[in-house]
Amino acid sequence: MENLSNIGTIKDILLKNGFSFSKSLGQNFLINPTVCPRMAELSTADDETGVLEIGPGIGVLTNELAKIAKKIVAVELDKRLIPVLGQTLGEYDNVKIINGDVMKIDLKSLIEQEFGNMRVVVCANLPYYITSPVIMRLLEENLPVSAITVMVQKEAGQRICAKVGTRSSGALTVAVNYYSKPSMLFEVSAGSFMPAPKVDSCVIRMDIGDNPTVEVKDRASFLKIVKSAFGQRRKTLPNALSAGLGISKQSVSEILNKSQVPLNSRAEQLTMEQFGVIADNYYTFGKE
Repeated sequence: MENLSNIGTIKDILLKNGFSFSKSLGQNFLINPTVCPRMAELSTADDETGVLEIGPGIGVLTNELAKIAKKIVAVELDKRLIPVLGQTLGEYDNVKIINGDVMKIDLKSLIEQEFGNMRVVVCANLPYYITSPVIMRLLEENLPVSAITVMVQKEAGQRICAKVGTRSSGALTVAVNYYSKPSMLFEVSAGSFMPAPKVDSCVIRMDIGDNPTVEVKDRASFLKIVKSAFGQRRKTLPNALSAGLGISKQSVSEILNKSQVPLNSRAEQLTMEQFGVIADNYYTFGKE
């Protein structure tokens, strides 16, 4: 196949298929030839690995993954790109394209049916507008996936990879760190895309272990505490948690005192362990 990172090649392929970019789907195709090979390599995929790709576009990243992985299943929402992908990836017999919405597909069944007992990783250039929902769905559904490597908006990647307990951290930081160990791999300039977005991007990887990074009595309570704590991040925990959880400040204060967390603390100051203790005491509050 011709160089899929070449602007002339891309325009020719899209013109032949009568394709025009969709702003609503956040479509920006990579034209930097160094990005996808590096991304595929750092995804940890090999010839024994199955790869779930989300939003393959015209298949630039898929093309690189197909060279190193055992099988790739790429889920593409835009049905107009299916014939394009048939053209750009036609030489590979280890690639399957599915036209569907990753937020609606039964991912656990899909992975089981397509990959069987293979080790599975996710690798994707995610549209900015669905970054958080897709990442949280991949993590929350307890899928048999060992790593998630994604390209995201630089600011989002920095927040995800921020150290919990610092000003840069947020609810997504804590949630991602609960399920995985995120790391920043490399940055990608806006000029690496066509059309060029207004912001730079970065590639991050989330390595997923067998168990969450902190043990809690109830996962839903933990995530509810995190979301509530950061819901009004400028306020102290008693105010933020009271509003988010719908319980009195007095009750929140009792929970925080039992958790040995100062009442003047803010969400960005807490460690994963402190969130866990607060969540456990919230879960058992009123039950004892």
